[in-house]
Amino acid sequence: MASRHASELAHRLGREAEAVCREYLSSGRRAGNYWQVGDAQNSPGRSLYVRLRDTPKGPAGKWTDAATGDHGDLLDIIREALGLVDFKDVAEEARRFLSLPHPSPEQTGTPTGRTSSIAVGSPEASRRLFAMSQPIPGTLAATYLSGRAITSLIGGTALRYHPRCYYRPDEHSPTEIWPAMIASVTDLDGRQTGAHRTWLAPDGSGKAPVETPRRAMGDLLGHGVRFGVAGDVLVAGEGIETVLSPRQVLPHMPMLAALSAAHLAAILFPATLRRLYVLRDRDPAGDGARDSLIARAASVGIEAVAMSPAREDFNEDLRWRGVDALRAALKDQLHPVDVSRFMEG
Repeated sequence: MASRHASELAHRLGREAEAVCREYLSSGRRAGNYWQVGDAQNSPGRSLYVRLRDTPKGPAGKWTDAATGDHGDLLDIIREALGLVDFKDVAEEARRFLSLPHPSPEQTGTPTGRTSSIAVGSPEASRRLFAMSQPIPGTLAATYLSGRAITSLIGGTALRYHPRCYYRPDEHSPTEIWPAMIASVTDLDGRQTGAHRTWLAPDGSGKAPVETPRRAMGDLLGHGVRFGVAGDVLVAGEGIETVLSPRQVLPHMPMLAALSAAHLAAILFPATLRRLYVLRDRDPAGDGARDSLIARAASVGIEAVAMSPAREDFNEDLRWRGVDALRAALKDQLHPVDVSRFMEG
């Protein structure tokens, strides 16, 4: 039943092949009876071609990548272009595009021959999502960060942007699509183990109006979102914006966002680390994480220094007190050697 459901969706998409290509393969262009693009992930180029009309060679919607030999139908294109894993999500997006009603429950299984070995929420799924995203400059993610007074992203390759990231409130609700800032979570060797999503409002003015606009996936414990490579010094905090705020005046100082108080307390230390600055959030969870992390660092001979904001967190300080006040406050809390090494202006 599910296999027939997939075939019906693929056939309907094929009848709208050019519209599908313009939506999901926008980096390409039409060339005669074909749509040409770099690959199924919508990269610029011409090696992948999608048949736009039925011909003796095959039906509309079928595609081939001459560079890899891969081929498939437009359901595959939707899956690859959006970085989806489950067929139910691919089908949901196809129905949304075609303005079709939701299927009956017996139709929603994974079709024969199209099962995925990538588990939802797994490290591999997080790597795929990050690979499908794009650099931040000029995107709504940059607009969002600018609204938080974060304008310098030196060493910010851990952040990317996805214009159509899936959000599901719960397992019983329909899938929604929102733009999102995607952060790569990595281990001490730089290997991606997870991803963090911040869903955004359509104009980038803030977070999306959903119940949980921030969610993480993958293997997080001990790891974090890294800005710069830690040597003997590292700054660690909970949230991405919290960490990026002092980085506006310390752009070359290695920093890490652990994404929660519990994960901050559990970060793993680089073997070269000698001094750790812990960014405090003014709440009970933040105080507990700070104390736990400082105790762990001290137990292995790492000097640990707590850094406190004037308001609730360092992003509030940056937004409401300004960059000069933040610079002065940080200067008073840094080791003099680190002021001369890392502070600009």
